[in-house]
Amino acid sequence: MSENEHHLSENEQPMKKTNASILVIDDQEDILFASKMVLKKHFESVYTLNNPKNIISLLSENKVDVVLLDMNYRIGFEDGREGIYVLKEIRTFSPQTIVILMTAFGKVETAVEGLKSGAFDYVLKPWDNDKLLSIVKAAVAESRKEINKIAAKPKQTNYFIGESTAIKKAYDLADKVAKTDANVLILGENGTGKFVLAHHIHQNSNRENQPFIHVDLGSLNDNIFESELFGYAKGAFTDAKTDTSGRFELAQNGTIFLDEIGNVPLQLQSKLLQVLQNKSVTRLGESKSRQLNVRIITATNIDLNTEIAHKNFREDLYYRINTMEIVLPSLRNRVSDVIPLANFLLERMLEKYERHSIAFDDAALVQMQKHAWKGNIREMENRIERAVILNENGKISIADLDMETIEAVTKSDLQLSDIEKNIILKILNKHHFNISKSADELGLSRASLYRRMEKYGISIDN
Repeated sequence: MSENEHHLSENEQPMKKTNASILVIDDQEDILFASKMVLKKHFESVYTLNNPKNIISLLSENKVDVVLLDMNYRIGFEDGREGIYVLKEIRTFSPQTIVILMTAFGKVETAVEGLKSGAFDYVLKPWDNDKLLSIVKAAVAESRKEINKIAAKPKQTNYFIGESTAIKKAYDLADKVAKTDANVLILGENGTGKFVLAHHIHQNSNRENQPFIHVDLGSLNDNIFESELFGYAKGAFTDAKTDTSGRFELAQNGTIFLDEIGNVPLQLQSKLLQVLQNKSVTRLGESKSRQLNVRIITATNIDLNTEIAHKNFREDLYYRINTMEIVLPSLRNRVSDVIPLANFLLERMLEKYERHSIAFDDAALVQMQKHAWKGNIREMENRIERAVILNENGKISIADLDMETIEAVTKSDLQLSDIEKNIILKILNKHHFNISKSADELGLSRASLYRRMEKYGISIDN
């Protein structure tokens, strides 16, 4: 990584400095200089970074206790989207690192959104030095707490899997494929946990100590697609002030998770296919290619077979990304997991907000089992979080969950999704309706596959 991409400096160690590492990320050199002048008098190490795209690379090489993160990096854009994105990356890659957001006066609402996404606090620019130091010191103390929590806990998942047949099948298949370098396509509705499953595969792979880079392809505008994924050389376009690595390069030796791949415009799919085929990337403004050693995981809530039929998705790209397909069931198709999942999420929210002795009342538990959960786990998490924040009497009711008028699960809601039927048909056709081979690839027993074929009206004569 060149010095032009970011500058990383450690300061000498005068007496009485707190033994902590602070990182300031901002694209304005005067902000970096001013913050360093204030912080270096009080903390042992102060790093500065002028390009947030290099944050994962830096965190993989340096222990950082607290990050001061600016929320805006594109000229003319002040919605804070980049800051929220980088915040989530930091929290995923380095949970013990505490993030403080920096934003201009008048943009407090974006900082509040950041707090909901896991930021510790925010400071307004221009800041008061005493206020800044107070917040950073409190964040360092919080970082120490997080480190102690992690050290005290045995290695375990920090998410809920469940006991239903459908979800256990998905995770059993994920565990089998994790140790390989096979490309994985995760299918499922919004909120079913596609990111969590992708991260689970990475954590159980031989690349677990290497970067895990999440890219939300659905949020990338067409005009920044290539620069974000493939990187760019200085001068490649107007705002290209330094040589910059793309997301593929940042994932080197690790895993890149391309979320919402079904939303990539057709004209950009060929560029993505070329990178996957050649296992190399060429930055915008350069002619030399850079070799990649990256595991590819993709996900979508779109039926790609239908998109291929309508000429909206390239069939060759589809076969490149789906060496193994894993279907995540909707929450309404795993009703036996609803109550255990709700209790798991409740415990997590109680810990997050330092609340105690709050439980669901019986009516709420009954209603949750009846609810359609169109937004799946994400919807449940949001409803429970809101209920915990507002709770005053120690009991969470149907009204607290805002579930008084919502529709219950209907018979049609309980059917497995059309997407699973399409997957089964595709695998059966692939193996010329050889039941043994098809069941093996789907991770099912022959009896289970026959039951699904009967349920979907699929016969050997199809």
